[in-house]
Formats: sequence, C-alpha cells, structure tokens
Amino acid sequence: MRGVAVRIGVSAAAHVRTRRPEVFGAVGSGRPGGPADAVVTKSTPTDPVTVVDTETEELIRGLLARWRPADAILGEEGGGAAGRVEGVQWIVDPIDGTVNFLYGIPAFAVSIAAQVDGVSVAGVVVDVAAGAVYSAARGRGATLHEADGAVHSLRCNPITDLSMALLATGFGYSRDRRVRQGELIGAVLPRVRDIRRIGSAALDLCMVATGRVDAHFEHGLSPWDWAAGALIATEAGAVVRLPAPDSTSESGAVTVASAPGIAAELDAMFEELGALAPIPG
Repeated sequence: MRGVAVRIGVSAAAHVRTRRPEVFGAVGSGRPGGPADAVVTKSTPTDPVTVVDTETEELIRGLLARWRPADAILGEEGGGAAGRVEGVQWIVDPIDGTVNFLYGIPAFAVSIAAQVDGVSVAGVVVDVAAGAVYSAARGRGATLHEADGAVHSLRCNPITDLSMALLATGFGYSRDRRVRQGELIGAVLPRVRDIRRIGSAALDLCMVATGRVDAHFEHGLSPWDWAAGALIATEAGAVVRLPAPDSTSESGAVTVASAPGIAAELDAMFEELGALAPIPG
C-alpha cells in the first residue's frame, strides 16, 4: 500500500505542478484568482477550492479504482464514508495548502494515506514545488526521497528544552476559531524559540519528521489533513496526538506532533493554557 500511495502521489503531484501555470498563469502575472470559474469557496469566503483540486482528486480516485478496486475512499473534495469502515480506506487530500497554491507560494502538497480501522498504515506526502516525496508504512519507518535522488531515513530532532523549540501551526477559516487561536499563539510564543505558519498541515507534520521544526499543533484539522503526515511523523519517532477518526474540522479537536524529548513539557504547557480543548468552528 505504501508503494501504491507513492506511485499515485507522484502522478498527482505532476498533474498539480503542470496545471498551476495553465490555470493561474506564471507567478508574478497578477492572476492569483485565475479565471472566474477556476475557484469556488467552501466553509467561508476565505476557504477556496480550485478546479485543480477537483481534477487531482478525480485522478487519484481513478488510479485507486484501477489498483485497489475493493477499497473505500474518503476525499476532501469528493467525500466518502467518515470514520471506521470495513477493510481499507484511502484518505485523500489532492492539494493540502490550496491558498498557497492559489497564490503561487511553494508550500502545497498531495497527501494520500491508507487506513485500516481508522488507523493509518501507509501514506505519502508529496511536496509539489520541491519534488520531495515523504512516505511511511506502520512499523517500517519514514523516508524522504528528494528531487535530486537523495534518500533519507527520517528522525525527529533530539531536542529536550521546550524554550528552544521551533513550533509550526495553522489557523482555521472561521472568525471565532481564529480569535481563540490568536490568543493561544500570544501565550505560547514567549515560551518557545519561535513559531512558523507554513500553510500546509501535511508539510508541517513532515517537517516534524525531518527536524525542520520540533513540533506542530493545530485545531480543526480533518482526517485528510493529518492521515499521511501524522503517520510519517510517528514513524520518525514523534509523539502524536490525533482527533478521533470520525472527527471533522467543525469539532475543532487538536492535532499535535512533537519530538519525543519535549513531548511531556509541551503537553503540560498546552494543558495549562487550555490548548488541548477543542476550538469549534
């Protein structure tokens, strides 16, 4: 299943990479919105979905139907059965980081995971702009294949001091959730090295695995946001806290992945600040 995920993820990323300039023009062309029919909105006016999102999910579903015809699929755009289902279910995010994709910011990814009983057992996150392929299988480790052919086994940073930790996070689309998230950022920031907001939860989780950040936390992720990235982080040694498999973004449950040496201290800080409680959207 890891091999299937990688092959499909690489094909989907190639499609996304080709289609962005075709639909939205070259970066710097002044066309972040693209043609009038290229972008619609979902939960709020600031939550976009593009024609390339829907095309890419259709491509992924078609390849899965060919190679894994008996398996269920849950996709961000096309839906499916949430939570636990019989047998294998594939969790698909065709473009994680759609706002970045829309604006030409090179931080968006294809994320595909296979789950059994709501637990990820194989997955891939492809950094489309960098051409980097992160993958993992449960119990078999996590790997990064870079565009130049270099291959790395992944491990989290050996950090033990939270005050020196670099944290990644993201924000929801609803005003009320953002207000509370902003309050938490203000409380966390003086107690860590710094905070980064990349704009793709899947890539944030992979950065925990590579040691490019020491932890990631975010409220209101859906399964397609974390299904592959959280497995990759776990297989790189991260301590991971996930929402329930049937949790939706509206419930506002928190996702946390951190290097093991700061996990207890980070958890205690979040408990003190009330950051482990859901922030409904």
